[in-house]
Amino acid sequence: MNIAGFFLFFIVLIILPYIGLYKLFQKAGRPGWEAIIPIYNFYITTKLSGRPAWWTILLFVPLINVFVCIGLTIDLLKSFGKFSLREQAAGILLPFIFLPKWGFDSTTKYVGPSATPEFKEKHQKTLKKSTSREWTEAIIFAVLAATLIRTFFIEAYTIPTPSMERSLLVGDFLFVSKLNYGPRTPMTPIAFPFAHHTMPVLGTKAYWDGWELGYHRLPGFEEVKKGDVVVFNYPMDADSPLYRPVDKQENYIKRCQGTPGDTLSVVNAQVYVNGKAMPNPPGEQTEYTYKTNGTEVNPDVFDELNITLYSPPVPTMTAASAKIFGGYSNVKDLKPIIAPRGESDPLYPVFPRGAVANYPAYAMLNGKLPQYKWNVDNFGPVIVPKKGWTVKLDSMTFPVYERCIEVYEHNKVEVKGDDIFINGQKTNSYTFKMDYYWMMGDNRHDSEDSRFWGFVPEDHIVGKAVFIWMSFDDNASFLHKIRWSRLFNFIH
Repeated sequence: MNIAGFFLFFIVLIILPYIGLYKLFQKAGRPGWEAIIPIYNFYITTKLSGRPAWWTILLFVPLINVFVCIGLTIDLLKSFGKFSLREQAAGILLPFIFLPKWGFDSTTKYVGPSATPEFKEKHQKTLKKSTSREWTEAIIFAVLAATLIRTFFIEAYTIPTPSMERSLLVGDFLFVSKLNYGPRTPMTPIAFPFAHHTMPVLGTKAYWDGWELGYHRLPGFEEVKKGDVVVFNYPMDADSPLYRPVDKQENYIKRCQGTPGDTLSVVNAQVYVNGKAMPNPPGEQTEYTYKTNGTEVNPDVFDELNITLYSPPVPTMTAASAKIFGGYSNVKDLKPIIAPRGESDPLYPVFPRGAVANYPAYAMLNGKLPQYKWNVDNFGPVIVPKKGWTVKLDSMTFPVYERCIEVYEHNKVEVKGDDIFINGQKTNSYTFKMDYYWMMGDNRHDSEDSRFWGFVPEDHIVGKAVFIWMSFDDNASFLHKIRWSRLFNFIH
């Protein structure tokens, strides 16, 4: 937002409602200056509407303060004779238009404290609501309450893909806490309730991106830690053809393996952070090869050990299942499939080459991308960017961090021969404005994660997955659809 846009925003959304409130206070016999002092004006509003003064304390209680402010605004509007649902909705949704209008309107008068029994008795006929209005107000309240809870407290999420198996299964329904890392305030505020980015049936956008707000996050209980299962917005949705705003990008769920400032590498499928091997999740699984002594493996064995045959006869399983499976007398030569070190995969290129394939605007020094020779099982090392960290940009580091600089931190990046220009200035370094994270799926050979598209910016973090409240197995019979053993399990 430029300076002119900021001042217009400030005048329209901040100054105009205060001007209207100033005039309304005067109409109620109060000094106009009382309307422009934060918190104190709320206290005076309780007196004008007949609500108890202790309601002012509720201003400091998160979430509750939103409902109290809306309720008190409605009471104040009633105190000035605005009884219809249309008028009250206008005063709440468009205060910068209607508060000044009513403040300067000579026909709008203060008629008394609307929350008092005397007022209600005097205006009994006017205040009586039709059935349709009662239903309308109930629906509006329910939508508002649910939206606030989903935005600032907790949200339901469904596991759609096997990328986190066997820690999380397709069909698991999770609750994702917004409080742990701090709720992120809406960045695209004008959107259809309960639709993320696409309208059901219609297939159109469920939001208007003509007005986008900056990134802000309320205080949380903890920072994102290595090993946390995190829901975040898929960073590549910023690209063509979607060009989605950050908070309307697809929700992804992975496990955090690297935090800001960490040096991360993958060596023979083992993740190392700052030179130390990371603990492997109990549900982590990968692909194996095996041979038999000529006797086929009983198919029931695969079900009992939760072994998945994504591409038969290559089984995918956890280390615990592999230990048992390899102990069968007819199973020989069981080995994990690990891409050799020093070899890149041309069919499934990893970051940064994978990101370049999806983002043609990537600039490369001399028009060439260095041959990192990384793959899903042998990757890096890379340093996860940290706010305030300055990276030297050269032919090896520039392709790794260019997307962060240009796409996530909104700089104009140009390359002219061997020279890098950021916002028109020639440079060989960059200081990051945000923290970043490295996310990977527990199903290491069936997960599109940071190994393919790189770092997750802090403004993309949605919340922490805390527990499973329901789990359905679509492949099971009707009586066994619900995985009862997974209900209300906390996520580790």
